[in-house]
Amino acid sequence: MKGLYCRAAVNNAETKFVIQETSLPDVLGSHQVRVQVKACGLSPLDLKLLADIGVQRDLIPVGREVAGVVLQVGDKVSFFQPDDEVVGILPLDSSCSGLCDVIDIEEHFLVQKPEKLSSVCVAAALRDGLCAYTALHTQAHMAAGHTLLVMDGASSFGLMCIQLACYHGVKVLTTSHSAQKHTFLEQLRPSVGVQDPLVVRVIPVYDTGSSDLLPQVLEETGGQGVDIVVDSGVRLLEEEKPEEMKLRPHKHDIISVLGVGGHWVTSHQDLQLDPPDCRLLHLKSASVSFLNPEVWTASSAQQGRYLHILKDVVEKMSTGVLRPQPEEAVPLYEATVAMETVQRQQRKKAVVQL
Repeated sequence: MKGLYCRAAVNNAETKFVIQETSLPDVLGSHQVRVQVKACGLSPLDLKLLADIGVQRDLIPVGREVAGVVLQVGDKVSFFQPDDEVVGILPLDSSCSGLCDVIDIEEHFLVQKPEKLSSVCVAAALRDGLCAYTALHTQAHMAAGHTLLVMDGASSFGLMCIQLACYHGVKVLTTSHSAQKHTFLEQLRPSVGVQDPLVVRVIPVYDTGSSDLLPQVLEETGGQGVDIVVDSGVRLLEEEKPEEMKLRPHKHDIISVLGVGGHWVTSHQDLQLDPPDCRLLHLKSASVSFLNPEVWTASSAQQGRYLHILKDVVEKMSTGVLRPQPEEAVPLYEATVAMETVQRQQRKKAVVQL
């Protein structure tokens, strides 16, 4: 069978993605599950992270968010049986590519997939749902009555954050990065009853950058600032002016919109805070958390909690609490091109139907 792999760049050459023949061992591990893959999500590959944790191979498996059907279980597997529909995320050190027809995976990385939830939908959105849950529940300790600012709310991750926060009674503000995205986010605002989701303000930043962010947030919060900010990247320097950077807020803007005791959850790996930034955070008794979506599979210290989160995310997708934007599935023969566009940040996500 064939799988998708990454051949790491050498001497500044471009990273290559290739289809390779692979095979599974004849004997299944005691706690392993053999799964026929129905759909696989493609996310950018963090080669630096893999090097940091010691995962170095000539060919690195690609595609880790999988949905499929159990074919066979090891003799000590207790959670699953053949014909169960399952979904999960392969660990960082997995030797299997999620785009193989059949893979072996430890049972502790899988949860049951509700019957009415499509494999393509859950494979495309599972990682974003996990990130949103981690950012808001685990790191920011979200609670009813809090105020949340989501940067780029129309992104797949941003939309998950908005929907999860609204479900828990959180007041949501968000930013839009284009006129089309602004129109989409404005549709989330109308409320017919008290139980309906409430996005109180959509702040356009595609014309003015983040210059209007602070006054609009302070106006909406009565000058108090927000309890939680979830970013999609920040600018560290004012002079950073590439097209994709100007839509991101400056780090000082983020700190300025935080209220007393606020939480800033950032996905910016190389965030640098200067003494004035730290002083302002200190004055507000605010905190900064780094969102690393791989932390759950990189460490087994909280495996039970991780499985609880996965199960809750999947159930919320099934009941319509989380409604991811539909992602058009591509066939396996287009997986290489799709992964190249994802890795170059030309698209946020792709999903392959097998």
